[in-house]
Order: sequence, then C-alpha cells, then structure tokens
Amino acid sequence: MSAPYHSRPANGGRLSQVTAPRRDAASPTLVRSHYFAWKGLLDRLMAALLLIPGLPMIGILIVLVQLTSRGPGVYRQTRVGRGGRLFTMYKLRSMRIDAEARSGPTWAAPGKDPRVTSLGYWLRKLHLDELPQLFNVLRGEMSLIGPRPERPEFVDVLGRYIPEYHDRHTVAPGITGLAQINLPPDTDLDSVRRKVALDLEYIHTASLTLDCRMFLCTLLRMLGLRGDRAMSLMAVNRPIPHVKPTSGELHANGHTPGNVRLADLMQSLGLSAEASSLLAKARLESEQAERNESVPATAEALAAGNPLAAAEAITQ
Repeated sequence: MSAPYHSRPANGGRLSQVTAPRRDAASPTLVRSHYFAWKGLLDRLMAALLLIPGLPMIGILIVLVQLTSRGPGVYRQTRVGRGGRLFTMYKLRSMRIDAEARSGPTWAAPGKDPRVTSLGYWLRKLHLDELPQLFNVLRGEMSLIGPRPERPEFVDVLGRYIPEYHDRHTVAPGITGLAQINLPPDTDLDSVRRKVALDLEYIHTASLTLDCRMFLCTLLRMLGLRGDRAMSLMAVNRPIPHVKPTSGELHANGHTPGNVRLADLMQSLGLSAEASSLLAKARLESEQAERNESVPATAEALAAGNPLAAAEAITQ
C-alpha cells in the first residue's frame, strides 16, 4: 500500500511529493523510454509554435464562453504533475461555474453530463477546451503527450487502491495520451485501472514516432473524423486492457468492486471532498510561496480575454 502524500518534512523538502508505491520483490520495475531524456525540450518548442495560431483561437473562445454562461472563460484547477508536484492547469470553462458547489469533486457523469454547458459540450467534443494547456507545456508543467494529470482529491484515494497508480507520475502529464485516445472518461475503479495499464505501456514504449501518430490522431478527431477511424489510420488503437485487482490493493469492506464511485471511496477512507479540496489548495499555495511565485500573469491575461497580454507574460 502506498502513502500518496506526506506532511512537510523536517529538512524543508517539497510539501507535495508523492511517495512511490511499495512493490513486492517479484514485481517488475517500470522502465522509462530513453525518449523522455529530450522529450521536454521538444514539447516546449512545439507548444510555442502551436500558440502562434492558437492564441487568437483561445481569445475568441474565451469571449464566447463568457457570452454564453456566467463566469470566467478560463477555468483553473489544481492537478498532480511529475514527481507528485502540484500545479495549476488551465482549461476553457465547459461547465457551469457552480458545477461542484454541492457535490464536491466528482468523476464525469456517464452520458450527457448535466453540469456541462451547451457550448462546453462542443468544446469537449472537439477537445478545444484543452487549448490553454499549451501554456502549461510551455512552462514545463505538462507535455503534449502523456498520462492525463489528475486532481489531488482523486490521487489521494486512487493511489491507495491501485498500487501502480503513482507510476504515472514518473513523467510529465500530457494534454492527450494513449489512454485518453483509446478509452472513455473515468467513471469507476475499473476504468482507472484500464487507463493506468495504457499509461504504463506508453511510459515504457514512448517514442517520437508514437507521439507524432497520437498528435495527428487527436488533430483528426478535432477536425471531425470518427475516433475509431482516426485511431486505425494512425495505428494507435489498443485492445481494452483486462485488469483485475491485485493482492496489494487496499480493500473496502473486504473487497474492491470495480464500479465503486469516487465518493464511496473517499468515504471509506474517512475523507471528505471539501476537506481534500482545501488541503490541495493549501499545498499548492505553499509550494508557490516556496518558489516565490504568484498566480501566473499568463492565466490572468487569458481570464481577462487578452491573448496578446498572455503571450507577453509567458515570454517575460
């Protein structure tokens, strides 16, 4: 069983480090592809190039979001990155501003999510809501391709149920990835296990060729090509992993059913959504204070619907 987070160490180390899960002696060790040694530099270069046409599009979409629903155009959310470090991820807001006011952090609802706005539905369908994350890539917090970053509220819980879950944090999280291309959004433990299996496959086999194929697949889907057709053309389709709980997983009431909801998991571990959200926010603020950082001017400019100011901020 792993311990996802620890309180501040006596030697003044980072508050938000995630401890890698313990493994049995017979368990294989995750081997990262050598491609990750220089992938970060390539990601930043590509993000800078993509922002040239992307900035005007982001600015227009921010205005449309603000005109069609109450609230800011850019949504900020704390996520867990490489090495367990917390960072602020940016998205175009696709949900009502009060989407989780009563429920707290929740996974995506199956079918049509009532929290999603009319414009947000199309932003998600075309993956346009992820465009502001190019700034996260430019800052070195994310990658173009990689495991999707998860919220600390979920990581705290999922890391206790799935021993391999924290192996995803050995590389920078991505805007899109092998698991996201092949599988639907997470709804329960089984869906998370399947994505973890594909994430670990990617970490082990990543290459420039594979990244290019996944990037083109995502682009084709944004242009309206059916997902399965795009995956076949780019040869990135994978069989759905058949994953069973292992003996190392933490069981709730003697078993870990695959369709357990996040709220039930958090309750079984004595965690409340509100308490976990406040703790995650405190961790992020503390880490930013250690680095003497304030909220990035880039995010402020985006939220104000000023993409040119955002571009100036990111180059300062």
